[in-house]
Amino acid sequence: MEPGNQTSISEFLLLGFSEDSEYQLILFGLFLSMFVVTVLGNLLIILAITSDSHLHTPMYFFLSNLSSADICFTSTTVPKMLVNIQTRSKSITYVGCITQMYFFMVFGGMDTFLLTVMAYDRFVAICHPLHYPVIMNSHLCGLLVLVSWFVSLSYSLIQSLLMLQLSFCANHVIPHFYCELAQALMLACSDTLVNHIILYMVAGFLGIAPFSGILFSYTQIVSSILRIPSANGKYKAFSTCASHLSTVSLFYGTGLGVYLSSDSSSWRGMIASVMYTVVTPMLNPFIYSLRNRDIKRALQKVLRRTLYVQ
Repeated sequence: MEPGNQTSISEFLLLGFSEDSEYQLILFGLFLSMFVVTVLGNLLIILAITSDSHLHTPMYFFLSNLSSADICFTSTTVPKMLVNIQTRSKSITYVGCITQMYFFMVFGGMDTFLLTVMAYDRFVAICHPLHYPVIMNSHLCGLLVLVSWFVSLSYSLIQSLLMLQLSFCANHVIPHFYCELAQALMLACSDTLVNHIILYMVAGFLGIAPFSGILFSYTQIVSSILRIPSANGKYKAFSTCASHLSTVSLFYGTGLGVYLSSDSSSWRGMIASVMYTVVTPMLNPFIYSLRNRDIKRALQKVLRRTLYVQ
């Protein structure tokens, strides 16, 4: 790239979904609704778990952390998109773009690790029920969450600092609704070899290692369930991990749709991104509340208490 084509930019332009003004109001209403449902649904899950002492167990401790991460994950992209639609502006500052990338990677990584930790929790509960209270003690649970935070924060910080070292060309248009790392790297004029190496290495690590852990856990879980003699016992054992399995399938299914898409800026790629960043966090509270009697009971208590106060 010629030196004359390089420039110090102060902002990027996010093309989003459509430039047609007729669809802007529909998009605004749709994403605002999904954002509100996501935040309220996950907040209710957190409130239900923290307010009910019966839910102060490792499984629900991890679930409350997952709900917190989901709120933050959605909040990294949707509010800015809503502001841009409302103001009919497509710009995001350079600092804002790097910041959005950083937090997107942090909370996306947290979702991945928490789902893996929750799979391990179900593995211990079903395959080693007598040792469950000893193995899944409060210290181990706290350590697993802290390690997840440390790895997510460290990788995101490294990738963000590497982005700050790049110079960008005059073209600063990102054909997406948020600052997607791979799309932003394509706009750089300087060498991005190191960025791409780290991107692919960590994408492989965050994709393969946690998924392998989940796969191993569920292989052992299925094997243990099949050894249970009664049909009722098998049903009870499977019901304890059905919600988590549904969430894992939704998260990894949509995530693979994003990263295996040949062009993430295409309509297909952006719809997959919406499923991954907005729809999955929105559906998680419904998955856990509809299939879990303990959560249902706790939510009913919270709602009754709220109505009584009013």
